[in-house]
Amino acid sequence: MDPRIWHKSYPKGVPTEIDPDKYGSIPHVVRETCKRFADNPCFHNMGVTLSFKQVDELSAQFAVFLRKDLGLQKGDRIGLQMPNILQYPVALFGALRAGLVVVNTNPLYTAREMEHQYKDSGVKAIVIMANFASKLQEAMPALAQGGTPPKVVVTELGDLFPTFKRILINAVVKYVKKMVPAFSIPGSVSFRDAMARGAAADAMPDAEVASSDLAFLQYTGGTTGVAKGAMLTHRNIIANMEQSAAWMGPRFVEGEEIVVTPLPLYHVFSLTVNCLLFMRYGAKNLLVTNPRDFPGFIKLLQTEKFTVLTAVSTLLNALMSQPGFESINFKNLKMTVAGAMPLQRAVAERWKELTKTTIIEGYGLTEASPTVCCNPVDGSERVGSIGLPFPSTDVRLVDDDGAPSEEGKPGELVVAGPQVMKGYWKRDDETIKVLREGWLYTGDIAQIEPDGFVRIVDRKKDMILVSGFNVYPNEVEDVVAKHPGVAEVGAIGVPDEKSGEVVKIVVVKRKPEVTAEELIAFCRESLAGYKVPKFVEFRTELPKTPVGKVLRRALR
Repeated sequence: MDPRIWHKSYPKGVPTEIDPDKYGSIPHVVRETCKRFADNPCFHNMGVTLSFKQVDELSAQFAVFLRKDLGLQKGDRIGLQMPNILQYPVALFGALRAGLVVVNTNPLYTAREMEHQYKDSGVKAIVIMANFASKLQEAMPALAQGGTPPKVVVTELGDLFPTFKRILINAVVKYVKKMVPAFSIPGSVSFRDAMARGAAADAMPDAEVASSDLAFLQYTGGTTGVAKGAMLTHRNIIANMEQSAAWMGPRFVEGEEIVVTPLPLYHVFSLTVNCLLFMRYGAKNLLVTNPRDFPGFIKLLQTEKFTVLTAVSTLLNALMSQPGFESINFKNLKMTVAGAMPLQRAVAERWKELTKTTIIEGYGLTEASPTVCCNPVDGSERVGSIGLPFPSTDVRLVDDDGAPSEEGKPGELVVAGPQVMKGYWKRDDETIKVLREGWLYTGDIAQIEPDGFVRIVDRKKDMILVSGFNVYPNEVEDVVAKHPGVAEVGAIGVPDEKSGEVVKIVVVKRKPEVTAEELIAFCRESLAGYKVPKFVEFRTELPKTPVGKVLRRALR
């Protein structure tokens, strides 16, 4: 078999190779793009729009603050913990322009989850939205042990609004502030003050950054286990951005696209595709802070002439059932892209019926920055398939011993390309499990059809996928096992119409009086909501291997 049989199925105008060295760094992309589209709208949120020129100026000011006021040096790690608000891209690009390594963090994390990620990455600073700062306050004593605690910048919803035309109703800001839990983090700085300090200081050139330098520590469980930081370089991210641009480019017009962004920018799919790819195209990016506020989300879709929508399958499914959906005008919509989780066939079919547009499904993983495969955008997509490998991407199928699978037979999907990560942060033992001779072992079982289209047919890894977010059984089991009433536990994913999968735990009791409700409440104290078990089953014993490891496949 021709090792790159998928090339013959590429749509017209899509190259088989890209130049991963077109830009020297992500700040290079930011500076060049902001100069080209200076007066165009760049990011929009809650009635306020930043132009490309303003994003350039503000991110440069924030970079100055990080270097001069906080004393951060090239290579230091900085945590960003915000939903989709205007401060996120300003802080993101500012941190990268300062030569820092960004550690994206889910703002809904519990103190325990923050503690693990921030201690593991060794962050020197954290930018967090005030609504979530009380959890960070709980984690700070642990983060301060054995050294200097990270410096904290706290942002509130209206921090950037006074800088520009105030069209956000003050009452909205006041309402949100009422919802902010009380917190006290000594030495913390407000985002507004940080921006003022950066603006008042003398300007300075961006830090010198090489394409091989780290840009992100993007935390993931990998194929199994505790969350690890995937080391993504500037070149990794730029390569995947250029691959996406080559794949989707024939459909886009520079400076004219309007993209809707409901998936959080701290998620690697939204980060690379929405934040960077569409910025490169000079697109207006509509940031949706809370996509589950369906009335607000639908109002945005009713008022904007959007051309691209990216989302997860479950969100699209929920959106179609909301009042007012039928009044949205989809005539300008060129493309809907589904990522982060498998696209359900019923959702794809209903979406096409109601909007007269198709959903383009892709496949990726954090370790590949993230996209590996995508369906063509020329109308030849294949529902149920993850599409064709990206330009400059090689894939192959292997058996359990790493040998090539028999032609036509399923095997583990392994990937090579410029978007593949450098490795896991400080985890050489885990890196060698998934990176071998330049190939990334995905843990997904796939089949490659004669024309090169790829289908995922099974999952070798135990990961649970809840609305596009990875949940690792080990983490859930570690929390449940701490309950004094639990002797043994196994965590698995079970199908769910709303979120694709939800977490279920199977428990052997140590104390007969323990209840399912008690265990679920116990988990809420230590796990983000999407990781909390929705179902609990009690058994007298769990299936195990001869060496005593719980057989999750048998539980499923």
